[in-house]
Amino acid sequence: MNPESPRVGFEGLSVAAFESRHAAEMATLIERYGGAPRVTPSMQEVPLEENAAAFEFGDKLIAGKFHAVIFMTGVGTEMLIHVLESRQAREEIVRALSATLIVARGPKSVRVLKNLQVPIAITLPDPHTSQLLLRALDEYPGGFAWEGSRIAVQEYGVPNRELLGELEKRGAHVFRVPVYRWALPENTEPLREAVQAIIDGQARVVLFTNAVQVNHLMQVAGEKRESLRNALRRSVVCSVGPTCSETLRNHGIGVDLEPEQHKMGSLVYEAAGRAPTLLNQKSME
Repeated sequence: MNPESPRVGFEGLSVAAFESRHAAEMATLIERYGGAPRVTPSMQEVPLEENAAAFEFGDKLIAGKFHAVIFMTGVGTEMLIHVLESRQAREEIVRALSATLIVARGPKSVRVLKNLQVPIAITLPDPHTSQLLLRALDEYPGGFAWEGSRIAVQEYGVPNRELLGELEKRGAHVFRVPVYRWALPENTEPLREAVQAIIDGQARVVLFTNAVQVNHLMQVAGEKRESLRNALRRSVVCSVGPTCSETLRNHGIGVDLEPEQHKMGSLVYEAAGRAPTLLNQKSME
């Protein structure tokens, strides 16, 4: 399926989404496929006030203490390098990274590391899941010695508990490197209005592109959570990928659609192609 193709459409349906950095792009995509966008930013990236873990990571990296470093996001990778450069020269950081087995979870991390000319040992295919990452290490040419290994994981707002647990289960000593956290927008009123619009049936197609959006929407809903869950059961809920879908289900929200390619463009494309039919089916239940 081609996200650029105009052959599918929302047929004028109001479509709620919660993108922040890519809000304008999301609105454009929804309009391109015949939807009425209601895009409400749901989060902001806030650098951690204390970078003790990042600085400790830098010291240990320079000293050659890690067998592997896993970079989870492009933004996080950029911010981590920026933090480290406040104490160490870039050349020294690059040298230390180049002497370590580097795992890049997604294409944005790959791009940042390539710009630094850091050799990447492992890249992951779409959908960049924890299981694919673990399998790649299991199958690394020449083998990866799990027992007693020291692995640093650059975190992306919230810890990936599944990945951390599996690394430790295999015998690795994991060093978490939180670089930024997700916070609610300073003004949450638009998000509260979006909650009410969904409850009132004014947005019957709802798109989620990451798990934090789900958590923040439910947090803002407050005492209206159950009403929101009921409204979402009557709506078409679309999730970008497995982690987001798992979070939705943990909140008691079913997932009606998850695209084959776990990307924003594919999510909008497939939602546009199937949402009208799925809504009709729900109205007959």
